[in-house]
Amino acid sequence: MTKMERTHRRILWRGLEIVSERGLGGVSLGGLADRSGMSKSGLFAHFRSKEELQVELLGAAEAALRREVVDPIVDVPDGLPRLRALVGRWLGWAARSGLPGGCPLYAAAFELDDAEEGPVRDFLMQSKGEWSRMLEGLVREAVELGQLEEGLDAVQFVWQLEGIYLSHHVSQRLMRDPEADARALTAFDELVVSSLSGQTTRPEPRP
Repeated sequence: MTKMERTHRRILWRGLEIVSERGLGGVSLGGLADRSGMSKSGLFAHFRSKEELQVELLGAAEAALRREVVDPIVDVPDGLPRLRALVGRWLGWAARSGLPGGCPLYAAAFELDDAEEGPVRDFLMQSKGEWSRMLEGLVREAVELGQLEEGLDAVQFVWQLEGIYLSHHVSQRLMRDPEADARALTAFDELVVSSLSGQTTRPEPRP
């Protein structure tokens, strides 16, 4: 990795720190330059516009999410065990990755839901769609393996799972609820139990 590439990566991480705390709107070129220990002109050498910076920040957030959540579970058995492992790592992943606030992708989603069409919103929509389809694939795999009931609506299952994630995010970040993790995992367990195949052993209650 060249010095320019290392600097670029450092800038993006500093930007992600800001996004996780204040959203995309909280990232100014001047503020990011200060946080990165650079001059504003030095920052301009890496990004042609604020819009380009925002798209790259979302891409960096997506990459960080996959490193923290997806990559570590590649050796977990297929189907329901892998889905469980993913959910366990997904909840609160941003803090474990070293970011000072919440999930930058969902922070951006709340911020851009009413924004006009454009490259930043388009990137976020594509990223969100790919993540949901990945989750749906894990659910369908569990159905094919006989772990979840035949004919289960994977799209609806993931819709409810993402609702659990959003509820956890608000409870943990806004409400500072110390039971947010436990309640989210319990909600996920109940979602799974309601979708279990009759041949599958039901999980023991979590402590």
